[in-house]
Amino acid sequence: MISTIINWLKRPIMLWAGVFVGVLGTSIFLFVFFNGVAMTNTMNFCVSCHSMTHPYEEYKKSFHFKNTVGIQAGCPDCHVPKEYPAKLIAKILAYKDVMHEILGTIDTKEQFEEHRLDMAKRVWAKMENRESRECRNCHDFNNMLIDEQGRRAQRKHKEAQNEGGHCIQCHKGVVHELPKGADF
Repeated sequence: MISTIINWLKRPIMLWAGVFVGVLGTSIFLFVFFNGVAMTNTMNFCVSCHSMTHPYEEYKKSFHFKNTVGIQAGCPDCHVPKEYPAKLIAKILAYKDVMHEILGTIDTKEQFEEHRLDMAKRVWAKMENRESRECRNCHDFNNMLIDEQGRRAQRKHKEAQNEGGHCIQCHKGVVHELPKGADF
């Protein structure tokens, strides 16, 4: 009985059927996977959680939301790497944000403020480790008109460029309010 089944499966038509099913299954998986990643990489998805209403309100007051040139940087632009596998790792590690949403640990403004410094330090550390990679997707020393900046900005940007500095070293609190007790 088993040998009959094995012989039946060894037929060329079954091999091609297996290849077809494998390719079809892989294609469907990849389509769903990449569309799922893309869907979770939008501003609407990010602010759909109740716990994100407070940071979203801060963001709407920032230059990254509304500015003279009409370019908007959303949550994923700053908080999610663009390339794989870094993007996938960030998505996997975001489970903690889902857990906080489910557990309600930062639902209220008061709870959010209570955890703000710890959350900010974690984000700043990630940005430091990545040398402000997400910032540099838009901000590049080579594209800056440094001579048209204020004197202090000119000096600081030239120093950073020459010494390998990066954005987050100076630009904490650009989009979200600085937490109480932040020292740098």
